[in-house]
Amino acid sequence: MRSIGRKIWAIPEGYILGESHGPAPAMTSHEACCILNASENKARVVITSFFENADPVGPYRFEIPAQRTKHLRFNNFEKPKTIPRDTPYSSLIESDVPIVVQHTRLDSRQAENALLSTIAFPCE
Repeated sequence: MRSIGRKIWAIPEGYILGESHGPAPAMTSHEACCILNASENKARVVITSFFENADPVGPYRFEIPAQRTKHLRFNNFEKPKTIPRDTPYSSLIESDVPIVVQHTRLDSRQAENALLSTIAFPCE
């Protein structure tokens, strides 16, 4: 199978909501990046988050096996530091092999949930 995607992606819009409605973890408000690695090689992915009034945080390091997908919730990023809730941020996703990145947000602050999903911006 041929590899598809790009090695550098950007998600300029990020905001982890501090409130949720419904059972955790399924209905916890969250931000996620869904990564597809269609190549025949393992992808080594590094994510850096940027803020309006603070220094960047990262790197967050992940591996996605060859011909697999991984859904990463920004809410669960812990090392080197958690991403603050109710704070605007952006993310840069870099990989050593081409990948495809999709951004998703679940807003469950009220019983009528909202789901937003969009393709990230391919940078090269």
